[in-house]
Amino acid sequence: MANEHYFSPSPSSDEATVERHVGLRGREYAVATSGGVFSADHVDKGTAVLLHKAPEPDLGPGDLAIDLGCGWGPLTLALCEEAAGADVWAVDVNERALELTRKNAARAGFSPRVLAADEALAALGERKIQLIWSNPPVRIGKARLHELLTTWIERLADDGAAYLVIQRNLGADSLRSWMLGQGWGCEKIGSAKGFRVFAVARTPREGEETAADERG
Repeated sequence: MANEHYFSPSPSSDEATVERHVGLRGREYAVATSGGVFSADHVDKGTAVLLHKAPEPDLGPGDLAIDLGCGWGPLTLALCEEAAGADVWAVDVNERALELTRKNAARAGFSPRVLAADEALAALGERKIQLIWSNPPVRIGKARLHELLTTWIERLADDGAAYLVIQRNLGADSLRSWMLGQGWGCEKIGSAKGFRVFAVARTPREGEETAADERG
């Protein structure tokens, strides 16, 4: 299934759903997927690497965790499973992805808040985000990707973190340099299958590399 419209609000491809069983962090889920959403026929390699490398969420009751670019919901399902008590949001621009995530979460017994990106930003207001998991849509182009990351990372809490997975040959290392240049903390916590996983903070943690360190 083609992914060319997965970041469009209303994909025009066939919306017939397919039932699948997927394994996420050692647990099995029955899910529905459909054309017009990202990686409709499987858990893509990048998401699988992120699920393997990201630490188990350490969140308190009411802390906000966001799956940014949720697709049909694999990261949302894992967050709901592991961050019980936290406030989990699934965010995407794609209406079909949001509906699939809503259905897949309900089938698993979860009730995350599922929101279009503009709705999520409006609902967020001044509230800070404790955790972001994301396989961001690098194919939207560098300028739009930078805008997306700036919008959400700047809303992290002081002790919050965003775990991002980026394909190495689609600019992972240059994106890390750009993030360091924004004054953010950005630590590579793992790599596999041609993907890098970064832990990003709004300000660098003590001992983390900065843009000046990278240049030096």
